[in-house]
Amino acid sequence: MDATPTLTRRDFVAGTLFSAATLALAGCSQAPADQPSSDQGASGQNTSGQGAPGGQASTAGDGTVLVAYFSGSGNTARVAENIADDLGCTTFQVLPTEPYTTEDLTWTDPDSRVNHEHDNESARDIPLEQVTPDNWDSYDTVFVGYPIWWGIAAWPIDGFVAGNDFSGKTVYPFCTSTSSPVGDSAAQLAQLAGTGDWKEGMRFSGGASEQDVRTWVDGLGL
Repeated sequence: MDATPTLTRRDFVAGTLFSAATLALAGCSQAPADQPSSDQGASGQNTSGQGAPGGQASTAGDGTVLVAYFSGSGNTARVAENIADDLGCTTFQVLPTEPYTTEDLTWTDPDSRVNHEHDNESARDIPLEQVTPDNWDSYDTVFVGYPIWWGIAAWPIDGFVAGNDFSGKTVYPFCTSTSSPVGDSAAQLAQLAGTGDWKEGMRFSGGASEQDVRTWVDGLGL
């Protein structure tokens, strides 16, 4: 991946996670921004209509733009779909092999999966149904979307970023959050990727409108 060695998530988020853990102990931890609702039913099965393994869905367009995203509740998925609708491009949903259920994402439960993963970095290497989208080499522009969990990018997106070569691609990160800013999450993902021209990230609220998304996309001049 270019001349820059790919860094592990352990390399670049250790300091951030330490800070987040410190805040959590102080009673100031930030909740995951995407709460479970529409993406995954109680069974944990994907119900978003993407269908194909890896969650790839094609739309009209020239095939050079991809919107890849992980979504816990549907907030990030909705923004991703709005981007794809505006540009007429392909979407790729990053799907964990073991889907997150509503109970898994209950951050107020100290015994939930998401809390266990937050507290144990080794548990955040999330296997994915498909890491590399079909026709990956044909895309020269990639949007990468994720919710903010505890001040960083939700870790299921890490496997997608680390597992693909972004050489020659322009990357536009975007995230959803109840209150947290995009912060260093986009820069950390860029460091994890090690390649690609990563642009400044954009944060959307959970209730972002279609017009909010279109305004941002139109301003990119694609």
